[in-house]
Amino acid sequence: MALHVIVGKGPVGATTAAALVERGHEVRVLSRSGGTSTATVEHRQVDATDAAALTAAARGADALYNAVNPAYHRWATDWPPVATALLTAAERTGAVLVTMGNLYVYGRPSGPMTPHSPLAATDVKGRVRLGMWEQALEAHRAGRVRVTEARAADFVGPQVPADHSHLVRQLPALRAGRRAWVVGDPDVPRSWAYLPDVAATLAVLGTDERAWGRAWHVPSTAPRSQREALADLAAAMDAPEPRVSGLPWGLLRAIGVAVPVMREVVDIRHQFDQAFVIDSAETTATFGIAATPWDEVVAATVSQAALSI
Repeated sequence: MALHVIVGKGPVGATTAAALVERGHEVRVLSRSGGTSTATVEHRQVDATDAAALTAAARGADALYNAVNPAYHRWATDWPPVATALLTAAERTGAVLVTMGNLYVYGRPSGPMTPHSPLAATDVKGRVRLGMWEQALEAHRAGRVRVTEARAADFVGPQVPADHSHLVRQLPALRAGRRAWVVGDPDVPRSWAYLPDVAATLAVLGTDERAWGRAWHVPSTAPRSQREALADLAAAMDAPEPRVSGLPWGLLRAIGVAVPVMREVVDIRHQFDQAFVIDSAETTATFGIAATPWDEVVAATVSQAALSI
């Protein structure tokens, strides 16, 4: 049984902790606020920007997982010190650094994104994530640390809070038969990442040396447009066929004057006005991780949502 240390106790961190425990590992979760330890997961209060504290808490760990989630409009200021501290802690302890990444690094895609697609981000958030990955990869190539990264599409699943998912946030509207207002074109194909599949991928990347030194895509099912995905969720809830409309970009820009998060959404318009699809075949072929079937994802998401009524 190996020690695995996760930094961040949000949806990704908590689900990954459960996946690692299921695989028989010892798990320690670090967060700014700490938490209540259980028989299977230890919680410690640690500042993710404090390299010395991270190093002390990760001593003896086989893998160190970056599951931190800074405020969306503060990536440019909050991510760099966290990334540097985690990389430093991984170097000092010898733990593999496994980062929860995303698709921002690719910029505007010209087709399905693979882990080998050009890293062509031009927006602020994409450049921040790209800088983090380049910093880690440089250290890996210099032999100072072992790193890997999982990149996932937009999250879905019962473990995801409404403010973290373009689909989950629409469940109350679907249930009530109200119009669902979505970001971008509701009819362009999109990939979706089921959070347990994200956790399963992270758990494997931290334990299989074939993963190190590069990024991998979390397995996802065939793409579904927002309209199609919301229709699937509505049908599973026995709700009416949903009315789905895209929020006008002009309105989002106006809201962004007062709401920083919305301003950041406008900055990544390229993720919503055309197909935004990933190819995760290489992950499945290498590690045998398959995406959970879409109907199971829908059923699980709706089942959990029903419990919160």
